[in-house]
Amino acid sequence: MTLLQPLKIGNLKCKNNLVLAPMAGITDTPFRLLCLEGGAGLVCAEMVSSSALKYGNERSQNMLKISGKEHPLSMQIFGGEAQTLVLAAKLAEQAGADIVDINAGCPVKKVNKAGAGCVLLKDLNKLENMVASVVKNVKIPVTLKTRIGLTENNFLTKDIVNLAINAGASALVLHGRVASKMHNGPVNLDELSKAAKLAGGKITLIVNGGITKPEEAKILLETGADGIMVGRGAIGNPFIFKQIEDFLNTGIYREPTPKERLKKYKFLIQQNINFYGERVGLNRSKKTSGFWINNFAGAAKMRADFVLCQEPNKALSLLNLK
Repeated sequence: MTLLQPLKIGNLKCKNNLVLAPMAGITDTPFRLLCLEGGAGLVCAEMVSSSALKYGNERSQNMLKISGKEHPLSMQIFGGEAQTLVLAAKLAEQAGADIVDINAGCPVKKVNKAGAGCVLLKDLNKLENMVASVVKNVKIPVTLKTRIGLTENNFLTKDIVNLAINAGASALVLHGRVASKMHNGPVNLDELSKAAKLAGGKITLIVNGGITKPEEAKILLETGADGIMVGRGAIGNPFIFKQIEDFLNTGIYREPTPKERLKKYKFLIQQNINFYGERVGLNRSKKTSGFWINNFAGAAKMRADFVLCQEPNKALSLLNLK
């Protein structure tokens, strides 16, 4: 069996099994479109608070907006109660999402204090009921994204796989680190392999954690998972999906040159400006400048000048290599 293949999630079929992870403040429409163009088979929107949607928060409502060009797309929601998750899932479905994903893995304190994210792993019965409630109330596939456990040596892998299957989820996205590790340290390949064996034929399994280059993507796919999810490795490098595809097919891949990266960054900045307006679009682009403007002579000065510049045309003109 080839490692690169189409990915089936419920009744949805994606062209390949390379998925862009949801990342707060990053995976908005302009970036999602960039990654689809770059070879991702599925893109995920940044997580939206179900509680904020319940109370009509305008910013959260705007996060549900989807461009007609960015399909297939998974909309991730988070919350601590089944009722509000169901409401958010219905709104995501109405907005045109192809999948709704429930976050039960985020280790950020602000999210956990709201009874959401990885703290849901403290009560697996409640989590199963929450997932099942969403499944019953929407027609699009429902997926669950979580971690292999809360703390080291207290893995919940078997229980989580069974929970997702019993709740009727179409796919499980499993991060290969426990929540206490945040994004630090190696992923636990043994637990991911165990999950793949348990999931085999019963539920689609997508694994993630620490993929920054094609070699790491291959290792995670070799666990037996159906697909992989790339998060921070795609920031500043939307080329990574094509690199993974090339590496899986031929064993080799090409790194983009600094000029190619800056050209793509300028394109993204312009898309952000078109989407958000000049001030917000430029400032939003600056948040990821360190991922784009690096590893070449003069990068530090270029980055500093760019971050300080407030005029869009001038800022774009700074991103040119001689």
